[in-house]
Amino acid sequence: MGIIELCMLAFGLAMDACAVSMTNGMCYSHIRKGWTVAIGACFGIMQGVMPLLGYFLGTFFADVISAFDHYIALILLGFIGGKMLWEALHPDEEEEAGDGRLTVKLLLLQGVATSIDAMAVGVSFAALPDIRIVPAVALICGVTWVLSCLGVVLGKRFGKLLNNKAQILGGLILIGIGVKIFAEHMWFS
Repeated sequence: MGIIELCMLAFGLAMDACAVSMTNGMCYSHIRKGWTVAIGACFGIMQGVMPLLGYFLGTFFADVISAFDHYIALILLGFIGGKMLWEALHPDEEEEAGDGRLTVKLLLLQGVATSIDAMAVGVSFAALPDIRIVPAVALICGVTWVLSCLGVVLGKRFGKLLNNKAQILGGLILIGIGVKIFAEHMWFS
C-alpha cells in the first residue's frame, strides 16, 4: 500500500471521529483546550489501536469482526445520540440527573464506537505483504488526532450560533453516523 492510499485511508477512518468531535464541541460548552487535546488523543489512539489489534489477530478474527461490528456501532452511537436528544428535549430532568458534561466514560464509548471499523482495516493489513504497520498506525493516529481537534474547534463555533439547538443536531448527527455505518455494512459492502 502506497503513501497516497494510506493517507486516503487515514482520512476516511478519521471522518466519523471528526464528526463526533464536532458534535462534542457543539454540545458541551465546558470543553477547553485541554479537553480538545484529550478528545483528539482519545479518538487518535482508538483509531490506531484498533487496526493494530486487527492486524495482530489477522484473518482469524475477520469473520467475527465483520459479523457484528456494525451492530455495535449502531447501538453505541444510537444510545449516545438518543441520550443527547433526550437531554436537549427535557432540560429540567437533565439538571436533576447531571450537569450535561462530557465525561471520560462517554468519550471512551464514542472512541470505541467510531473505531470499530478500523479493526477490520487492520485485519486487511495482515493480508498485505508490503504493509509497514507501525508507520501506517502512526499516520492513522496523527490524522485522526488533528481532524478530531479541528472538529471540536469548529463544533464550538457552530454551537454558539445554534445555541440550544446544537444538542438536538448533535444527537441526530450521532444517530445518523450509527445508521450510516450499519447501512454500509448491511447493504453496501
